[in-house]
Amino acid sequence: MEARSLGSGSISGVRLLAGGTQNILLRFHRGPSEFVLRRPPPVLRAGSNETMRREMRVLEALRGSDVPHPGFIAGSSDETILGAAFYLMQPVDGFNPMSGLPALHAREPLLRRRMGLAVVGAIAALGALDYRAVGLADFGKPENFLERQVGRWRRQLESYADLAGWPGPGAIPGVDAVAAWLDRHRPSSFQPGIIHGDAHLANVMIRPDSGELAALVDWELSTIGDPLLDLGWLIATWPTDGSSFATDAMANQLTDLASPADLAAHYAASSGRDLAALDWYIVLACYKLGIILEGSFARACAGKAPRETGERLHAHTLALFERALSIIR
Repeated sequence: MEARSLGSGSISGVRLLAGGTQNILLRFHRGPSEFVLRRPPPVLRAGSNETMRREMRVLEALRGSDVPHPGFIAGSSDETILGAAFYLMQPVDGFNPMSGLPALHAREPLLRRRMGLAVVGAIAALGALDYRAVGLADFGKPENFLERQVGRWRRQLESYADLAGWPGPGAIPGVDAVAAWLDRHRPSSFQPGIIHGDAHLANVMIRPDSGELAALVDWELSTIGDPLLDLGWLIATWPTDGSSFATDAMANQLTDLASPADLAAHYAASSGRDLAALDWYIVLACYKLGIILEGSFARACAGKAPRETGERLHAHTLALFERALSIIR
């Protein structure tokens, strides 16, 4: 920070921000200026540093766009400074709806409905960006993106066998049936664009004075692919659609949200994309996210993550696959 003239004086007011189970967020002051530091966890996972580098790159590319995102300040790929790659971003003035609603949003159903539509508007705007024009031509491999998905994530699931104590893929009922259905019903073509990769209500910040989006956060799964996967992901995890990631208390607060049909209709109107195969993208989202969350359970089984967190995420994995099975049946 000193070398780049970022603030002045000593660091103060350091606090850990809640949210996520993988990476670390610290908010702090340096002089009158406020910053947020993002870095991987103390025990690095395979690819942790590359993930930070990719996040830096996509946030830099989004600068000046109409996609709500945290403002990128500076970062470093030098792992010797903190033991991992890291970056600094601007604080976001907003709240996460999965952590609790402020009084205004708790009493105004129209604001709660608007939250979901605002998230849809953001992912539609993201998918509409010309990824080549913003410097992300080599950020992903859109060729055969859909064809690669099932095999890529099945290999990820099988890799967890290296973690002692994990019971194996058999602990997830329906994993083979879902994979086979996805291969049989895969769309034949798509229009590539930037995808967030983890678009759900836990990864958004809502403005405190309205139902509008302050930022999409946690960009670690972003790539170039089929933007319809972001919509499928949002619907697969939507609190009112049988696969809530919210606690019972939050589920009681998150009433009067836009329905999944409302989300789809708003996306279609905002993006102009064909949603005829939307169920396929919802099922793929369940498959991919379920396997990602199972990784935390596998690490917990091996003593490399908190057991309580692992068990909670394993329960989400089972719910996601049950959701997928209910669609393909």
